[in-house]
Amino acid sequence: MKSLKDDSNTKLLYFKKEVEKFVKERNWTKYHTPKNLIQALGIEVSELSEIFLFKDLDIQMINENRALFENISDEVADIFIYLISLVNKLNINLTDAFARKMIKNRIKYPIEEFNSGNYHKK
Repeated sequence: MKSLKDDSNTKLLYFKKEVEKFVKERNWTKYHTPKNLIQALGIEVSELSEIFLFKDLDIQMINENRALFENISDEVADIFIYLISLVNKLNINLTDAFARKMIKNRIKYPIEEFNSGNYHKK
């Protein structure tokens, strides 16, 4: 199998097919309802949040601590896997959904009002 060390070399379709194959091989499809996948996503986000609970972790600290970085990366991967599974289940065209939402975000958060973390109400 080709090494996947760089996001720039990987297409979204790869992730969608890998997750779909993984789920089907284990006969989990019947358990992967939208409700269950959303709940699993929430649990995984909570597990990621727990890593940071009552800690003031900065980027440098995270990058210098290999075990911490790997733990965070694993939780992010779990979140991504469940999200892709939900996308697969609902047959969402993620590229289209992303593009449409970014248009809405640009309208909702114009640069003139939302810049450098500042909100300038007109």
